[in-house]
Formats: sequence, C-alpha cells, structure tokens
Amino acid sequence: MPENAFAGTRVVVTGAAGIFGTWIAEAFAAAGADLLLTDAREEPLAELAGRLGARHLAADLADPEGLAALGDAVAGTWEAPDVLVNNAGLYPRTPLAATEPAAVRRILDVNVVALFELSRRAVDAMVAAGVPGRIVNISSGAAVRPGAGGSVYAASKAAVETLTRSLALEVARHGIRVNAVQPGFAPGSEVSALTEDHVRAMRDRIPLGRTSGPHDAPAAVLWLASDDASFVTGATLAVDGGRTAGDYTPRPPAAPAREAR
Repeated sequence: MPENAFAGTRVVVTGAAGIFGTWIAEAFAAAGADLLLTDAREEPLAELAGRLGARHLAADLADPEGLAALGDAVAGTWEAPDVLVNNAGLYPRTPLAATEPAAVRRILDVNVVALFELSRRAVDAMVAAGVPGRIVNISSGAAVRPGAGGSVYAASKAAVETLTRSLALEVARHGIRVNAVQPGFAPGSEVSALTEDHVRAMRDRIPLGRTSGPHDAPAAVLWLASDDASFVTGATLAVDGGRTAGDYTPRPPAAPAREAR
C-alpha cells in the first residue's frame, strides 16, 4: 500500500491492543490514516496510540455505556468515519460443560452485539454526512471450521459473516461497502500462552507452511477499505495460508527419481 494511500482518511479500529488490532492500526498509520483506536485494555492501548500518534478511548464493548462512549467519541471527533474496522473479539476456549451463561452472553455482546451497534452508528453517521464509508469485520476460520472447546466463539463468528452479507445488502444503496476478513493463525493472537509444540502443530496444518505475519491480514483489510476494492461488498476474504480450504495433511518431499539404467 502506498505511503499516503489513506491520508486524511478517518479510521476507527476496535480491539486495537490485540495482536491483529495492533497490526491493522500500524498498517493504517503507515498509510497516513487519521486513527481513533479503542480497546478495553487501557495501558497497551495508550502505548500503541502514543506510538502511532493516534486518538484513543479505553472502552468495554460488552458494556452499553462503553459502546455509547465510543459512539460519542467518534461523533465528537469527526462528522463521520470513513472506515470502521470491527476487530474486537473474545476467544475463550472452554468445554461446553464449563461455559457459564454469563460467559456466553459476554462473548456474544463483544463479538456480535457491539459489532452490530457500532456498525449501525457508523452507517447513520455516514449516510447523514454523505460519506461512502467502508466497514471491515474481522471474522475467523472458526466460522466455517469450528473446533472443540470454542463453540460459542465459532457461532459468534458465523454470525459476523452473516451480518456482513446482510448489512452489505442493506447499505449498498448508500455507497457503503461491508466486508470481512478471516485472519490466519498467528502465535500470540490468543490470550493464553502457546507452547512451541502447539504452534508447530498448527503450522503443520497450514498448506502454505507458515503462520500469519504482521502484513497478511492488514493488507487484506486495507485493500477492502481502499478504492481498489470499490466493487467488492458482502465478501469474506480468508487470509490463512489455505487453512480453511479443506483438509490438509503435510507430506514428506518426494524422493528424487532414479536414473534409468
């Protein structure tokens, strides 16, 4: 992406203190965007915002007051955002029997309800200001390939992708585009520490043979937010090295062919 491709573009990124949120915020900052970052974790958010010269607001998106505060901050900063990146998400891996109803509600509040409410507020502002805005939702391969111990998370991300398509249809007449990105596995993207064996096992399941890096998902997000993707809406782009394309079993390299004698 050219250095000033997003110069003057007003961009909101939620969940900015997480690994993907940080990478996305860094990519927009490098492209010249005017950023408003939010996360529930105040200290890492403030550090990131200071490093990037961005505005920031610590807010818990599971709390209606936090949602309202972020909406007011966006409205008070700009007439309307040009880009909203709904990246905030919770991913606790717990078996069904150990998942409390309160935890289910919190996951859905952050991963689905907050995404919907922030999108609604952004669309209202974009339409009122005549801004042909862009919304990019961060989904997950779990939406199409769920795993044991993450049923609520997988359901929430399936909802994100359905919302992406439905909202895209609803707001297309206003020139607003809505898309989603499925980032690939990145060590450090989960709250819990990952062992080297776990990372190696995950990498072995990726056809392209590596984990996600700091430029992979952000490049897709910035492309979907750019004019280069002006005819793309309602789409979900998997940026996962082929992980969700189907079952994959790594095979040893073929033995060199013997010369005929």
